[in-house]
Amino acid sequence: MSVWLPSAPCTPGACVEPAAPAAAVPRAVLRITAVAVLVLAGVVLAPLGGRIPAEWVRRWCRTIVRVIGVRVRFTGTAAPAGGLLLVANHVSWLDIPLLAAVRPARMLAKTEIRQWPVAGALVARGGALFIERDRLRALPDTVARIADAMAEGAAVVAFPEGSTWCGRAHGRFHRAVFQAALDAGVPVQPVRLRYRQDGGGAATTAAAFVGEDTLLASLWRVARARNLVAEVEVRPVIPPGAHPDRRALAAAAQPVPSEPGWTHAVLLEPRPDRVTA
Repeated sequence: MSVWLPSAPCTPGACVEPAAPAAAVPRAVLRITAVAVLVLAGVVLAPLGGRIPAEWVRRWCRTIVRVIGVRVRFTGTAAPAGGLLLVANHVSWLDIPLLAAVRPARMLAKTEIRQWPVAGALVARGGALFIERDRLRALPDTVARIADAMAEGAAVVAFPEGSTWCGRAHGRFHRAVFQAALDAGVPVQPVRLRYRQDGGGAATTAAAFVGEDTLLASLWRVARARNLVAEVEVRPVIPPGAHPDRRALAAAAQPVPSEPGWTHAVLLEPRPDRVTA
């Protein structure tokens, strides 16, 4: 098995719970329509690239999450400027706009995402670094391309678990992508993501996009959910040279399920003095 292609035991049938309480069908249809309009607008504007102000990109990403009916809780500090590896646990397609709301970045994405309707074109035009997960021989070249991008001052988003998990179970951070940060001499910004129902303490799997789940099925489940909250914890930056090798760096960036913090978040829109989003 390739280091890019780890497996997760999570499946829709075993892990994913239905949205309860559920929003009315007309409201869910309206939410999905609004997301489609925003994504199409992004595809049209994507060729402008770096000429679009970063704040506009962050606002657009926040709006995508809001119009699908998900509220967001940001905690932590602003991600630094310059070359950066932004890493997070992976639960949902919602993770992508949420991390872009922390800091716009080039995404490390599997080649299959190119085939996603509309969103695939948006990811490609946004400068994604695509990986062939089933080709071990492609690993050194991929790591070198990631390192080059960060050395030139870009931020790169990666999900080191290599696969989506349901949100109640979590995978181990794989080490390969951390070698790129070491080679480029850039900091690592860990982010921890969690989804739950507002007013409840336990994580919910309603937002999960796992196993043989389809993007449309996941979109519909999220659109029908009520009181869904995404919690985004921007953890302290790991500076260059803080760890001697990629194994230690991956372990330092790995979220620990028992860590405190999630129950103390405050529902708000991100503020510049708390997080750049």
